[in-house]
Order: sequence, then C-alpha cells, then structure tokens
Amino acid sequence: MNTRRDFVKLAGTASLLAMVSARASEPGLAGHAAGSTPGAAATSEEERAAWCRLAIRLAEPMLPALAARRLKAVMPVEAHPKAKDRPEYSHLEALGRLLMGLAPWLELGAAATPEGRVRERLGALARAGIDAATDPASPDYMNFARGGQPLVDAAFLAQALLRAPQALWGRLDERVRRNVVIALRATRVIRPGESNWKLFATMVEVFLHRVGEPRDDVRLFEGLTRHRDWYVGDGVYGDGPEFHWDYYNSFVIQPMFVEALDVVGDEAESWAGLRGKARERLTRWAAIQERLIASDGSYPVLGRSIAYRCGAFQGLALAAWRRMLPPEMKPAQARVALGRVIRRTLEAPGTYDAAGWLQIGLAGHQPGLGETYISTGSLYLCSAAFLPLGLPPADPFWSDPAVPTTWERAWSGENLGVDKALKSPK
Repeated sequence: MNTRRDFVKLAGTASLLAMVSARASEPGLAGHAAGSTPGAAATSEEERAAWCRLAIRLAEPMLPALAARRLKAVMPVEAHPKAKDRPEYSHLEALGRLLMGLAPWLELGAAATPEGRVRERLGALARAGIDAATDPASPDYMNFARGGQPLVDAAFLAQALLRAPQALWGRLDERVRRNVVIALRATRVIRPGESNWKLFATMVEVFLHRVGEPRDDVRLFEGLTRHRDWYVGDGVYGDGPEFHWDYYNSFVIQPMFVEALDVVGDEAESWAGLRGKARERLTRWAAIQERLIASDGSYPVLGRSIAYRCGAFQGLALAAWRRMLPPEMKPAQARVALGRVIRRTLEAPGTYDAAGWLQIGLAGHQPGLGETYISTGSLYLCSAAFLPLGLPPADPFWSDPAVPTTWERAWSGENLGVDKALKSPK
C-alpha cells in the first residue's frame, strides 16, 4: 500500500468480512455441518452464501496480512519435521494457490450487495498483496528463483492472473505489472522435471505471452507436447511417462493443459485439434470426479498431496465454471457434489489453527498426511474447488434447485444408464 487512501480503502475490509461471515452463519445461511447432505434442504442462495463464507475464511488471515506487508511476520509454516526449507517457499505457495481458486469470483467485480462489496475489497487486498510479493523493497518480497519450488507457485500466480484479467492484472499499476513480469521471468532458471512440472513452465510462458511479453517457446510447448504424449485414455493423463493413482489430473494437469491451449491453440492446426480433445477430456474427467463423491462428501483417499483437500476436485469445478459439464450432469448436480466436498474438508474440527490458518490434513488436523514438500502455504490449493463462484448467482449452477448426485441416484436404486469410457485417440 503506497498511499493513505489505499490504506483507508483496505482497512475497512476486516469489518466487512466479519459482517458477511456472520450473515452466512445465521440460521438458514450457514449450509450444513461437515458430513451432512446439504443439497436436499439448502436453497441455492444458502449454498452460495455457505461457499462465500468458506472462501472468505481462506482469504481472511492471508490477504490482509500480505497487503500490510506482514505475511512473513505472522503466517505460521507447518511442515514435515524433515523439511527445513519450507519457509523459503511457503508464502508464494499461499498467495499463488489462494488466488488461483478465487480469481474467477474476484473477476465478477463489485456489486451493490454484501457479496459484491466483499469481492471489491478482496480484489483490492489481492492487488496490494501482489505488489508486496513482487516489490524488491517489500519485507514480503517472495522467492521466485531459489530452489525448484518457486516455478510451481509462480505458475499458480500466473494462472490466477489469467483467470482474472481485469480484477487482478488489469487493475495493477504499471510499476507492479513490471515487477510481476520480472518475477515470473526469474523462474526460467528452474528446469522442470519429467512430470506435471512441465506445465508450470508452460503456464508462466503462456501468461507472459498473453500480456505481450517475449516468451520462451521451448518452455511453453514442451509441457504441451509431453502431456499430449502422456495421455493414457478415458480422459486421464499420466503424470510423466508412468500413470499414478492420485489427483494430479485435477491439481495441475487438466486445468493448465486446457487453459494453455486456450491461449495458443489457434497458432497451428495441430494445436487447435489438441485443444478440442483436451476440452473433451476435461468434460469426461468431470464426469468421473462427480461419481467419486459420496453423499457425505467423502471420496477415495488416493495418492500424494491429499492434504490439498477439496482442491482434488478442480477438474469438476473448472468444467462447471466453464460450462463444460457432460450433458447428463445438470449444473446443480455438480453444485451439490462440490458443496459437500468443500464442507467435508473445510469444516472439520482442526482444519484451522487458532489464528485461522489452514493446518495439514484432509478432514481436520492430520500432519501425518503431509509429505516433505507440503507446508502451510501449499494447503491453499483447496481454493480451486471454489472456481464456480465465478458464475453469477443467476447462472443455473446456482439458481436451479438441488439435484441428487450420481452416487445418490445409483445407490437409492434408480435405474441409471451405464457409464461409458471416452474414446479419444492421442
């Protein structure tokens, strides 16, 4: 924050967030407790209020602290006992991952409603936070080049800026834009391994290209060609040349692959064809993801990074936000499924510490689920499940009555049609 006017504008945010949080906690607006089945009773307005309340809870400790340039002073860094280097990376992790999921919501901009006013204030805090993170004179200036991890979270920050081109990037001062570009370019010293990391380099270069900066074509297209070749069928990619059972198709692969091809897909006929296939595969992945969600919001605990909680369902959330759900899935059905996962993973006792920061775990505080690369900042990838907040309240995702999920319909005895694999060649 550079002026008294900026400070006054942002200082009012805490009370506004408290007001909206309190309103969303009133009877009829709070949704349902973790493990319940909210779709049957909650109205669409109540559902959106519950999502907003939880999104605000994620943002509330982080963005005000970073806007005040005090994030490093106040944010705890919980990590695996053997991981001693996470304070080098955790703050950029927190910023990039939080904004990646909340960006579409912020992009809706201000409105004369409590939610609209919160969006405007959070957007102002986010922009001040981006300034603090990329200004070399800031005590919260973040690490974009030392070690390998900064490439990951610079890519999430770039993804956030692509998802909110007006609310985040478009309203930054020219000085801050230049600092962001310099910070993202600094990640070019990091060489990505043969895994989903290729797409982190791709995403950084795609963003630089989108804002008119020179791009590194080798880094940009290597991630696309690798994942084109790593497609294993039925809407699923390998994370490298071997397939792993985990949620990395949602955490990274499907979203970054599709969104990168959005930008460069018209540059060659082959890329345009791959873009169409990638979108079709995302739709299939969304169908698979919706079927994984039980009626209580639980889902299979498979693979690494399970502490990213509901971020495991970014594929379904992205397809809903982009209106790319399969034809047999109604938007309100996706809303019910995602809402249950969000509440199951973010309302369990122990999810947050006393100051409101996320703690390692899936359903509460479970530090044993944290790998050596997991820390407090990492956990904010859970925000990816909130992408449909970027749809306005009048969209069918929010306005239509609740629809039972596939899990409920099948296990209640409904005579469903069979699930069919996607026949899509490489």
